[in-house]
Amino acid sequence: MNSASTPRFVSRLTRDTLALILAGGRGSRLKQLTLWRAKPAVPFGGKFRIIDFPLSNCMNSGIRRVGVLTQYKSHSLIQHIQRGWSFLRGEFGEFVELLPAQQRIQSSWYAGTADAVYQNLDIIRIHNPEYVLILAGDHIYKMDYGPMIAEHVENCADMTVACLEVDLESARSFGVMTADADGRVREFNEKPDQPVSMPGRDDLALASMGIYVFNTRFLFEQLIKDADNVNSGHDFGHDIIPSIISQYRVHTYRFRDVQSGRQAYWRDVGTVDAFWSANLELIGVTPELNLYDVDWPIWTYQEQMPPAKFVFDNNERRGSAVDSMVSGGCVISGASVRHSLLFSNVKVNSYALLQHAVVLPDVRIGRHCRIQKAVIDKGCIVPPGTVIGEDPEQDAQRYHVTPGGVVLVTPEMLGQELHHVR
Repeated sequence: MNSASTPRFVSRLTRDTLALILAGGRGSRLKQLTLWRAKPAVPFGGKFRIIDFPLSNCMNSGIRRVGVLTQYKSHSLIQHIQRGWSFLRGEFGEFVELLPAQQRIQSSWYAGTADAVYQNLDIIRIHNPEYVLILAGDHIYKMDYGPMIAEHVENCADMTVACLEVDLESARSFGVMTADADGRVREFNEKPDQPVSMPGRDDLALASMGIYVFNTRFLFEQLIKDADNVNSGHDFGHDIIPSIISQYRVHTYRFRDVQSGRQAYWRDVGTVDAFWSANLELIGVTPELNLYDVDWPIWTYQEQMPPAKFVFDNNERRGSAVDSMVSGGCVISGASVRHSLLFSNVKVNSYALLQHAVVLPDVRIGRHCRIQKAVIDKGCIVPPGTVIGEDPEQDAQRYHVTPGGVVLVTPEMLGQELHHVR
């Protein structure tokens, strides 16, 4: 039997691993959704935040030592982690530790993904892991990191890069790899204009997921060397990986579903269109991402809310939700909700109609509103009679309309300065 398949072998490796989640990015392609929060703090799936997915993957994989590197407008992210991820026991060497940009080594903020880790080398050294798992904090997926670490060890690799297959157009937004038959990386190009296709597949490229396993000593050597290079952008994809593939053992790890062998679910919700689509996918009868999976739970923090309530039942006004997901604390009062996802504590008043809408927490929707194909940001108070999603030209004058026709509405667009500083 291959030793990588034995649970005892994998659990030993995960105990010797420190995970670092890079959660400092703004995510500017999400437009005003990240005006006041970092991308990993954006709500997703009715009750979660994006950061909950890599954190839950770590817990479910048996990795209980996690550092979260924060930078851009991190207050809501820090607050969420403090409230929802403080259940680990420090006495047993378990923790989720916040590592904000604090100029520990030099008088600058995090200049790139590699620099973010470099500026925390002293903290990593204190924890003394055998392996360091580096994760992006802004993707939606479920993944057991144990087999990846085990394959890294069995390949005698210095670094392992998790990868998936994407179409050539999408590949322009990724680091694209060329690997030999043994899975060893021979070429790496970050966000190329002309991605190189996979052997035998002219339509697909092998793309990095931004998930890396390093031998700790090797990581230290490369980060220190990179920090001394004045011409480097101090980024893993742009600088570190291309500089090491010719001299060291850098391997790929294909992200596949264990049962089917096909590529597993993974979403980069980096645009408003992708965010809207990924949320509404969850409404399907059998969505690719199963949030009801008791064997791989997604952990989070949420306020204690009463059950969702639907009131009024007559021909003039009937509180109903069809083909939808409705979270706790919601009240559908004589309104109709169709193929929509409502986060917690949303109130929809009488005669309103919601279709294909993603409504974030604490939103109030007035009477007689008609809203379709929209994302309504947290805290919005939508005035009675407002129509959104029916006239793109009119919507564009007040809101943000995406290339896919999704309307993003934030409190500021409605004249509600929730974050205004006097």
